[in-house]
Amino acid sequence: MAEILDPQQKLTNQQLHDAALADWRRLPAGLHARFATGDFAAGLRLADAIGLAADEANHHPDLDLRYGHLSVRLVSHDVGGVTSRDVAMARSISALAAEAGASAEPGRVQEVELAIDTADASRLVSFWRAVYGLAPDEGSDQPGGVEVVDPDGVMPTIWFQDTEPHEEPRQRFHLDVWVAEETADARIEQALGAGGTLVSDTEAPSFTVLADADGNKACICSVAGRHQPPE
Repeated sequence: MAEILDPQQKLTNQQLHDAALADWRRLPAGLHARFATGDFAAGLRLADAIGLAADEANHHPDLDLRYGHLSVRLVSHDVGGVTSRDVAMARSISALAAEAGASAEPGRVQEVELAIDTADASRLVSFWRAVYGLAPDEGSDQPGGVEVVDPDGVMPTIWFQDTEPHEEPRQRFHLDVWVAEETADARIEQALGAGGTLVSDTEAPSFTVLADADGNKACICSVAGRHQPPE
């Protein structure tokens, strides 16, 4: 890949292809890689090595350490895309993984995004930000607010698919958003204040069913009121 001097420039898919990052795959939220580490201790050592290299580069990836593998995501949050900084960091991480004997599993990287059909995303975006516990102007990386993005990368992105106006369909699945029990009431009030409606609170405080302006449902859930296993 020809050197890109501007570290603020978002890279195209072609530029990333030309970079020949064999271990990495581009998904909507950035560059992703997964390395098979064999056991937890080996994964922890690799994560530690990546952390040191990231501090030196002042560019920090998201790491997800599980037994047997370490997943890594790279994105330049300040520009909302993948840049030459991510490419350089990806090469460093691949070298560290190879040195540690961890094998890349590019075919196993994946990312979940939720898509909601709507004729008017502006009516819904504030509700879903509130359900996610975000501020009214937080959690969107697109002009016009067509996506709701968790800045911490824990919750899946919600993307609003443009469609013709239609009758509210019977919903086959919904989001269960689990929160600490002491924050559930505030989260519910925030969602109601952002244009949501209360569908049912008969199972509260275990879960409360809410809906956005198009009728798409979500439950705010907590362990309060749930049956606990016997001691």
